[in-house]
Amino acid sequence: MNISHIEHIGIAVKDLNEAIQYYEGKLGLKCYAVEEVADQKVKTAFFKVGDTKIELLESTDPEGPIGKFIEKKGPGVHHLAFAVDNVDEALKSVEEKGVNLIDKQKRKGAEGLSIGFLHPKSTLGVLTEFCGEE
Repeated sequence: MNISHIEHIGIAVKDLNEAIQYYEGKLGLKCYAVEEVADQKVKTAFFKVGDTKIELLESTDPEGPIGKFIEKKGPGVHHLAFAVDNVDEALKSVEEKGVNLIDKQKRKGAEGLSIGFLHPKSTLGVLTEFCGEE
């Protein structure tokens, strides 16, 4: 497994348009993409900061993962995503080292990337995502 960089930091928000206005108007960043990922019940907006992205996540369903997160913890940092060469191999590698997985194999994520999540109970409380182009 080769982690090359932090791919993005996921931030759960209640209102995507309000959050975009904050990041653009107050911080001077530029939103370059807005996308809905229907199977994850989320709408996303992306900003580039150097080689790392900020992914804003608004729930499209209160029963979806972001809706439940906001209900339980409120808006804020949701996950940390690392870029890897091969998501399935990375998931297998950490599972062999005793990490519990949310995803046993890759699935489709935003921006056409393959993704897989590690369970925060095995990652010192940080929901961790692997992302790859394969």
